[in-house]
Amino acid sequence: MKFGQIIRPRFALLLAVLLLAGVSAPAKDTWTGVGRIVAVGDVHGDYEQFVKLLRFAGLIDDNEDWAGGQTHLVQTGDVPDRGADTRKVMDLLMKLEKQAKKAKGYVHALIGNHEAMNIYGDLRYVHPGEYAAFKNQKSADNRRKYYKQHVDDVKQNPPPDGVPEFGPAYRREWERGRPLGWFEHRNGFRPVGIYGRWILKHNAVIQINDTIFLHGGIGPKFASMSIGDMNRQVLTELRDFSKLTGGIVLDQEGPLWYRGLALNDARTETAHLEAVLHQHQAKRIVMGHTVTEGAVMPGLLGRAVFIDVGLSRYYGGRLACLLIEGDVAYALHRGKKIRLPVDDSPSSLLRYMMKAAEADPNPSPLQKKIRQLQAIDAGP
Repeated sequence: MKFGQIIRPRFALLLAVLLLAGVSAPAKDTWTGVGRIVAVGDVHGDYEQFVKLLRFAGLIDDNEDWAGGQTHLVQTGDVPDRGADTRKVMDLLMKLEKQAKKAKGYVHALIGNHEAMNIYGDLRYVHPGEYAAFKNQKSADNRRKYYKQHVDDVKQNPPPDGVPEFGPAYRREWERGRPLGWFEHRNGFRPVGIYGRWILKHNAVIQINDTIFLHGGIGPKFASMSIGDMNRQVLTELRDFSKLTGGIVLDQEGPLWYRGLALNDARTETAHLEAVLHQHQAKRIVMGHTVTEGAVMPGLLGRAVFIDVGLSRYYGGRLACLLIEGDVAYALHRGKKIRLPVDDSPSSLLRYMMKAAEADPNPSPLQKKIRQLQAIDAGP
């Protein structure tokens, strides 16, 4: 699908005006003096798992209202796709943002690659239930109108191979790719739609105290770029799709996509990470995006923390998040508070993961990693 495909050319000027009207000052991206931080990785449309985790962290009550006081909740992006309840998760976050603010807490809903994809129209991973959640009484009529619009547009601007035959088979195939709720979903995620506007109120990268939070990572190409500049560039491109090509949003070294800190050899990434942390005067960097073995995982001498534990049942339904209290980092693993090791040596990781596995139902998904660490720790 092309960027912004469902927007007709004759509405381009109106859209540009609306986009300019919706551009506000960049959101604040740095906080100090925060006593308690809870960071949750990729949700991927799994409302039930997200709610369970928020309750484990003491952030919501039985009515799903904010109970976290002055805690800062950081959700590091990838709320949409792969699960059916993306809209419910976003609605909950929108509600909690307001409630947390009144309690002098904060909810940070960061932009991940899947938020961006839904805005610019890459729908490869949208779950059918996500479209169904937008279906309403007017959806069938809306689809008929969009089909007529589509036929008119093709006739007015014929493709190189000629105008197709717009018979029943063509229409069925066209509708198959646009189930009821599809157009409402797309309109909701436009930069001027209810969810697109909400996403674009947020940042891709923030720093709280001495910790950087983002979705993917920061590659060498962007190591010297300030947090503010990264955020401004992401938001500029997501408001103007013509700027996406060659920009930061689609770049594999950019903050929405980079996996090098999680997957590359530690010998090459450690020096790079130290440069990034020095640039921002930070102690650690916290990322989602790359699924761990099922627990919050420290890496690169404990200076990187990976929190995409596979929360969504699409990835196994693991219930864990990061908790930072003062200067100390913990995992909340199925509600069990476990101090994170200050390094990532095999012996330290083994002790940590054995404690985490005790909280898992049998068999723990961590057992394979535990056996690997035991073999390394035992030595030759």
